[in-house]
Amino acid sequence: MAMLEMKVPSPGESISEVEIATWLVADGDYVEKDQAIAEVDSDKATLELPAEESGIITLKAAEGDVVKVGQVVCLIDTSAAKPAGTTTVAAAKPAEAAATAVKEEKLAATPNPDPIKSDSYAAGSASPAASKMMKENNVSASQVKASGKDGRITKQDVIEAMSAGFSTEAAKVWGGSREQSREKMSMLRRKIAERLVAVKNETAMLTTFNEVDMKPIMDLRAKYKDAFAKHHEVNLGFMSFFTKAVTEALNLYPSVNGQISGNEMIFHDYADIGIAVSSPKGLMVPVVRNAEQMSLAEIEREIKRLAVKARDGKITPEDMTGGTFTITNGGVFGSMLSTPIINPPQSAILGMHNVVERPVAINGKVEIRPIMYVALSYDHRIIDGKESVGFLVKVKEMLEHPERMIFGSKDPLEVLLGL
Repeated sequence: MAMLEMKVPSPGESISEVEIATWLVADGDYVEKDQAIAEVDSDKATLELPAEESGIITLKAAEGDVVKVGQVVCLIDTSAAKPAGTTTVAAAKPAEAAATAVKEEKLAATPNPDPIKSDSYAAGSASPAASKMMKENNVSASQVKASGKDGRITKQDVIEAMSAGFSTEAAKVWGGSREQSREKMSMLRRKIAERLVAVKNETAMLTTFNEVDMKPIMDLRAKYKDAFAKHHEVNLGFMSFFTKAVTEALNLYPSVNGQISGNEMIFHDYADIGIAVSSPKGLMVPVVRNAEQMSLAEIEREIKRLAVKARDGKITPEDMTGGTFTITNGGVFGSMLSTPIINPPQSAILGMHNVVERPVAINGKVEIRPIMYVALSYDHRIIDGKESVGFLVKVKEMLEHPERMIFGSKDPLEVLLGL
């Protein structure tokens, strides 16, 4: 018998322990090499743990256990033969699909202790990973199209249903039983809680507000969105305009792009912009590197790539570290106004909100315009009020005059006249 000890790999620098979030296989299952066998939570991201070799697995840790990096969490008997009746999953399949297929084949081959039923799972039942995701997102089985054996719902089925889009509010029904339930906070959620409390306690955080007339951006999008999508193969959204406006404003106000380290202030000659995105695990903030050098199309592609990774649970700690400034968009959930919390060790964060038609004065006349309120939360220890207000005004100016993004922060006529 040849036993392989599988140890927890390091998810990234400074991470010393992880939590076993979900086992995707059961004790005694036959696993294939590179098959995803578990999901582990670090204080920065949720990662999949792939099998290092094929064989019979023996679990050495339970779901919810906190284990050190390098600790043995399972054994794989590499000398074990593949049980009869199972088929090899094609290597070309994604690891998650392979994990689902192999596990389902194993379960289907297991004798059923219930003589009344002929299958191990009733139609519409969900795998443990799928069930957990459905519970976290208030998704009912009726909203998911099952692709597993005998109508079983897999995790991938839930992901695809959520990405297709539907309202999860309808799935949440009050039971009226007056019962309570307790659920342990994940390591990621505990770390987020610690960081948010630390920000409130350790920074001199203030928020300044402004409003943006979104009509110029909306007119520009309406005129060029089809040609943009056809030429660049990506949709033109608001986020690329905001990111571009932010990078230009950061160039004029470098302290907003800086941070405090002990008794020193660190300033960056680049803009790595964190974009807050919603994921099944909660809010994630992947980073768009060197956004100041990107075009609108390049920004849109990178945001889409990172958002898909976050949605599918593929985001890594490296994708979310090193940001110098963050943008968060509460408007997609209907928020009118908020005071976003700084993402440490950064010193500022920009909050976008929903676009609402409001009466405003234009050249002495009242007009109805699509207005967005924006908020900049900042650390007053490194950013003065003049800089925070000036930064937000500059973002407003460039969004209301999008042609200025082509020429930096200057008016095109000033560039023409050499002013």
